[in-house]
Amino acid sequence: MAMELSMALAAPPGGGLLAPPPPAPPGKEQQVAGVGILLQISMLVLSFVLGHVLRRHRFYYLPEASASLLIGLVVGGLANISNTETNTRTWFNFHEEFFFLFLLPPIIFQSGFSLSPKPFFANFGAIVTFAILGTFIASIVTGMLVYLGGLTFLMYKLPLVECLMFGALISATDPVTVLSIFQELGSDVNLYALVFGESVLNDAMAISLYRTMSSVRSNAAGGENIFMMILQFLEIFVGSMSSGVGVGFISSLLFKYAGLDIDNLQNLECCLFVLFPYFSYMLAEGLGLSGIVSILFTGMVMKHYTYSNLSDNSQRFVSAFFHLLSSLAETFVFIYMGFDIAMEEHSWSHVGFIIFSIIFIIVARAANVFSCAYLVNISRPEHRRIPLNHQKALCFSGLRGAMAFALALQSVHELPEGHGKTILTATTAIVVLTVLLIGGSTGTMLEALDVIGDENTSIETYEDNNGYIPPTYEEGTSSGGGLRMKLKEFHKSTTSFTALDKNYLTPFFTSQTDDDADDFGDQPQNQRQGFYDQ
Repeated sequence: MAMELSMALAAPPGGGLLAPPPPAPPGKEQQVAGVGILLQISMLVLSFVLGHVLRRHRFYYLPEASASLLIGLVVGGLANISNTETNTRTWFNFHEEFFFLFLLPPIIFQSGFSLSPKPFFANFGAIVTFAILGTFIASIVTGMLVYLGGLTFLMYKLPLVECLMFGALISATDPVTVLSIFQELGSDVNLYALVFGESVLNDAMAISLYRTMSSVRSNAAGGENIFMMILQFLEIFVGSMSSGVGVGFISSLLFKYAGLDIDNLQNLECCLFVLFPYFSYMLAEGLGLSGIVSILFTGMVMKHYTYSNLSDNSQRFVSAFFHLLSSLAETFVFIYMGFDIAMEEHSWSHVGFIIFSIIFIIVARAANVFSCAYLVNISRPEHRRIPLNHQKALCFSGLRGAMAFALALQSVHELPEGHGKTILTATTAIVVLTVLLIGGSTGTMLEALDVIGDENTSIETYEDNNGYIPPTYEEGTSSGGGLRMKLKEFHKSTTSFTALDKNYLTPFFTSQTDDDADDFGDQPQNQRQGFYDQ
């Protein structure tokens, strides 16, 4: 939980402590709560209206997420310098439990639920490479550079495990601003699928890495650290993924055989559908796994299998409901985060740590994108390789957001006071700079890289084979033999899974026909922040 604002008790001359002030009357507490909630709702309304005005006038230098963050910063700054009652101000403290249990689940579920299957599965191998291997590379590179910077006295020195914890939390990207402008200006669907798919899986990977590093730090040091770290990560990630997929499959069978798709049971049908994602999340948390990973894969499975077992009216309702819920949660997160950044106590005594951390995450992002793009490209035919301008756009889209901030707040309570405060301050600076500066320059960047204005590029390539484009490999291709062949086998296994899904899984878990499946695959692509979808 975020640091609560406390009032110091003055000591009288006799040496004892003054008696605490009498509690506020119940009516006063209700009034304070009402004022706090009213202010939150007012900021939400202002954020939505301002975002609409900015988009209507095509002013891309201040995207919606940046505007929401600024509103929170301004209101929080005014509250911090005013004589606002402490009770009112505490209504805006950023509590990690509230963020992880109530705000983040609908956002992550909608991310998985809104994935358009054709471009996602066409780029599935690349997305997994960037999200899993790339996040791991970025985390390790950042952590090691921060550790070496401390050893060489360039910046504040932290122990190795704490540096790796910082590398894990700061590797969580949140390119909502970039994706919003991608959607508005129109961009190559392959590039959009890569950025969106990476951001969906990246959050889950970063949380798993952070929890693994935190667990290693808590459990004594020794030569088994690296081995235990790998085992714990696999346990958290694979266990959470299995839990989420299992819940998704159970829900699909329930809706297939329970006969709920009749008029007088549609209310029950919708209620059950809405409860399953939270069931998945809480099940994973109760088992000591990652609820975020679990609910992400539940969303993907429920969209692919369970959704088609609903009645038409229920399909429309649940799509609109989760879309609305995630939009409200996402906007509130940026307001909430901005307010708390202005209110939180920060440690600005280690400016070098902040400056070099920014440099190191840029280096780590480049190492992540270019190394993973190289691996993807050597396994693809020439016409499907990721071009250099798309790789640069991927580098640029690595904004940091609420996930990194929430994990940094957790580190304040898990690490020694000076270390946690330093990490929180550096993370705060990185979040504000990336959201405001990089987010505001996204439109200019897209134009400079020539990746906009071609919204429908390559859409026709997804028409066959359930959305997956099987690569065409020629015999006797040049160098890179062993690694190239292994990567090709991975792509072939993806093709095999597509056939398995179409021939066995879809008929078993759904009641749709082949024509229904084709119609389902042609649904328009939704976006994480698509509140303004036309």
